Order: sequence, then C-alpha cells, then structure tokens
Amino acid sequence: MIPESFIQELLARIDIVDVIERHLPLKKAGANYVACCPFHSEKTPSFSVSPSKQFYHCFGCGAHGSAIGFVMEYSGLGFVEAVEDLAGKAGMQVPQQRPDERRQKAAEAAPLTETMARAAKYYKEQLKASPKAVDYLKGRGLTGEVAARFGLGYAPDGWQNLADVFPDYQGKSLVDCGLVIEGDAGKRYDRFRDRIMFPILDARGNVIGFGGRVIGQEKEGADGAAPGPKYLNSPETPLFEKGRELYGLLQARAAIRDEDVVIVVEGYMDVVALAQHGVANAVATLGTATTPIHVHKLLRQADRVIFCFDGDNAGRKAAARALEASLEQTADNKTIAFLFLPPEDDPDSYVRAHGAEAFRRLARQAMPLTDFLMQELKSGKDLATAEGRSQLVHAAKPLLGRLQAPLLRLQLVKLLAQASGFSQAEIEALCELPAVVRKAAPARTPRGAPSPIARKLLRLVVQQPALAARLPADLIPDGHAETEALDALIAAVADGGLAGEGFGMVLEHFRGSPHEGLISEILGELADQEFDEESIEAVFADTVERLRQAEVRREIDALNAKNKSVGLAPEEIRRLQQLLAQKQAVKPSTSV
Repeated sequence: MIPESFIQELLARIDIVDVIERHLPLKKAGANYVACCPFHSEKTPSFSVSPSKQFYHCFGCGAHGSAIGFVMEYSGLGFVEAVEDLAGKAGMQVPQQRPDERRQKAAEAAPLTETMARAAKYYKEQLKASPKAVDYLKGRGLTGEVAARFGLGYAPDGWQNLADVFPDYQGKSLVDCGLVIEGDAGKRYDRFRDRIMFPILDARGNVIGFGGRVIGQEKEGADGAAPGPKYLNSPETPLFEKGRELYGLLQARAAIRDEDVVIVVEGYMDVVALAQHGVANAVATLGTATTPIHVHKLLRQADRVIFCFDGDNAGRKAAARALEASLEQTADNKTIAFLFLPPEDDPDSYVRAHGAEAFRRLARQAMPLTDFLMQELKSGKDLATAEGRSQLVHAAKPLLGRLQAPLLRLQLVKLLAQASGFSQAEIEALCELPAVVRKAAPARTPRGAPSPIARKLLRLVVQQPALAARLPADLIPDGHAETEALDALIAAVADGGLAGEGFGMVLEHFRGSPHEGLISEILGELADQEFDEESIEAVFADTVERLRQAEVRREIDALNAKNKSVGLAPEEIRRLQQLLAQKQAVKPSTSV
C-alpha cells in the first residue's frame, strides 16, 4: 500500500503542466494552458490545464483529473504504476508504509511547531530589547517595517537563555527542534547565541527553522570549541529539510506572481536587503546547494528563475550546481538564467551601493541556461583540436540526457553540433538521446449528477480544504452523498491527511473511496471558474449563516406546532421569543 502522505508529497513536488507537456504541446491561454484533447477527436482546443488548481479538464468530453489521473489514462497505466512513473521522474522512492504511520508523524511534529512558534516570539521580543541588535540592523539599512515583515529577532548572548522561555529545558522537544544542543557530557546549551535570527517559514506560515547571523566577531563554541560560522542554520529536523525549503518564499509570493520572475540568492541578508530596496521577489537557499526540489518549487511560482551568485570562483561553482539541478526540472515554456555580480559584491552590498534599478537591470541581462551550460562545457577544452571537440561532446552527454525540455534540448544539440563539427544526428546518436513515444489513450467513462446546500458547501471546501475545520457538521442536512463527502473532508483535514490545496490533491485523497465520483464531478464543474480567497470566504460565511438560520426556522416551526397541539412551557416560550428575535436580526445576502 502506498502511503497517502507520499501521494500528497508527490503531487506537491510535481507540476501537472510539466507532466502533461511531456505528451501534449500546451499553449498558454490566460492563467491556464490549452491543447486539443487526447481523449477524443477535436480540431478546436477544449482541453485545459490549470497550474493553480493542479487539474486538467476537457470541456468537450468531460475528462478531468490530477497529474496521476492523466498518466493513468493517457499511458494506460494502473494507479501504482502511474505513481511509480511520476515518482521516478521526480527522483522520489515510493515507500511502503503502515497506514497509521502518517498520523504518528503528524502527532510528533505538532508539538515541535508550537515550540518553534514560542521561540520565534521570544527572539522577536529580545530584538526590541537589544539596542546592539537594533543598531546592527539599522546599520545594514533595514527599517523596522521590513524587520517585522520577515519576523526578524535576536538570540541574546548566553548559554541557556531559552530556559527562561521553556521551563522544561531538559525536555526532548528543544533538541528535536534544533534549538538546543546536548553535549557529550549531557550538558545542554542554546544553539543560537548573540545572533540576528531569521525565521524560516513553511507554505502555511509555520516556523520550521531558523538562520542566525552573528553580530560582530564569530562566536566561540562551547567548552572552548572553535568559533562558530557567520551564518548558523537549524539542523535537519522532523519539521525542516534544507534541500526542500526556500527562505523568504512566503513573503515574496505576491511580488513573484506580479512580476512572474523569482530571483534566487545565497543569503538571508540578501533577501531582506533586496526587499528593503523594493526588490521583493527574491528568495534564498538555506545553507545548502540548490536541489532539484528547489528548482521545481521555483518553477511552480514563476516562468522565469534567475540564480544570482557572486562572480568569484565559489559563486561559479554554486551556479554550476544550480545548473545541474535545473536540467530535469526546466521546461520549454520556462526560463532559467544566471546572474554573476562583480567579485567584490553580493546582492546586499550591490543594491545598497547602486540601488534597486541597477540590480534589476543586471537581472534582465542574466545569462540564459543554454549560454551558461555551453560556457561550462567549453571551459578548459581546446576546440581547435579533435581531442577537445570529443571532450566537449563527452562532457555534454550526461547533461543532455537529463534535460527534460525537448525543444531546449534540440537547440543545445544544434549548438553542440556547431561547436564540435559533428552533425546534429551524430550528436543525438552519440549522446543516446531517447525519442518521445506517444501511447494510445483509453476511453473515458461518463460522469454523474448534482444536489442541495451541502453541495454548495462541498464546492467551496474542495477549493479551500482548510474551511472544513470551520464547518458546523451537525447543521448540514443528513441523507445526502454531499454531506457524507463533507464529513470525510472534515476528517481528512483534522487528521492531517489533506494538508495541501489544489484540485489534484483533493481528488487523489478520495481515489478509491465512496466519495470519489462525487468529488470528481464537482471538481469538473469548477474547472473553468476562478475564485479568489475573499470570494470563497464570503460565500462560505454566508452559506454557513444560512444553515444556522435554517436550523432556527426548523426549531421555530417545531415549537409553533407544539404550541398549537399541547401548548408550551414558560422556558419554551422564552426560547421561541429568542429564536424569533434571531430570525429578524440576521438576513443573509447571497442566494443559495
């Protein structure tokens, strides 16, 4: 049995646009992508793919589903085979796991999240109380507004300051969170001391880790150990994996969406300094080399990704690692570029010295991935000799094989042919580049039909599953398939089985359940509708209020009926008066 948590993680890591584009040529149409449907014959495109919903839908034949569903139907694979196929392309190992393990992990992580939130609050309070830390940030050109936006804090000097915040300083959670280090002799001390603290947030805004920058000289370790580094990061914990997270992504999302560009820098301070100067679409890796997971996450945020590195040798090595991590993630409709600053600068110093517009100008001139790749491949090779040209093609072979964008790969093959003297066909043969093979698609099955107010709530909750936690389950009319599906959604959100959003995740969560058909039908109905969060919230609040009013009317009718037959007791008369007053006071504004 494939764990539910793995399915959710897989869908969070892959992009349905990338998955479908391996098989169909997609064309941008507003916020979505379109193509002629592969599941029925048509000349005008009616097949739509939504990146925001992670869902495809054909308005001609009704076919729709997640990335997993598309692979199953297009390639004729079973569920397990489709998951293994997608996981293999994403570099993931499909686990076999006991069904209760997800709940156990969620239960272990929950108290750690609370611990990190308390630590972040403490660090923010300490920043306000430390003139030294405030002066340091002011000296770096940061205002209080930007410091607050990123939740910056300060870890005071001293070995056990967190003992004042956590009475159970010897407890397990502080070590599990990486806030406290336990020495060989069992003595504990704070990991972060005399450092500016940069909270690292997950997609839901939870603090999952910290980066700490030393103030002044690098700090001496415990028991006379070597001085600590300028930047110190949280270790890997149940909450935090460096290779998966990006600093500042939550704060940068709006600017990234507006500009359709994300800039990747190396340091926390670079992100904050750029934001201070109005370059709000920057994020940073967390003290580790860029990973394919980072690149995948970035390309889901924007069509253009710019990696910004120092112009020295270390910067170029970091860029080369980012280049390799990008090969399997990039697509023909995406752009990845590399910006090298002057050797004496980093983004923080450059934007302070030259301003935001000069930095943006450099970013617009960033070197495209293909140019940087060819530059790296040619480096150190004498192309005037046969040996040098052979070395060029030999070095290119593993990289070309990993490149998943067919049109981009074709361009690189042509560039290699020009540089090496081989023909294009010879390059393809020598590099053993696989051909793209299209498989026949199976037939689709028809869909079913709708129901009442519970259906309206279900339409809202599948778009924003977090709303399930606020549903008054006891007021939803019984006896409907929609009610049962809502109950299942409430349970899934409550136990952490449905932690993300997107139609694909919701659909896959209910695959094989009694609710799959209904959920699939509703998602198909919503495929062409765009709602913002405020609209969904307003309609949800109004619909819940209508449920409450319906319950008020039901109770009024019951009391009136009793009054006519046998009369009411004094407390029942008072209750009826209260209900009539409630009915008069509240008038919902939106139609059901």
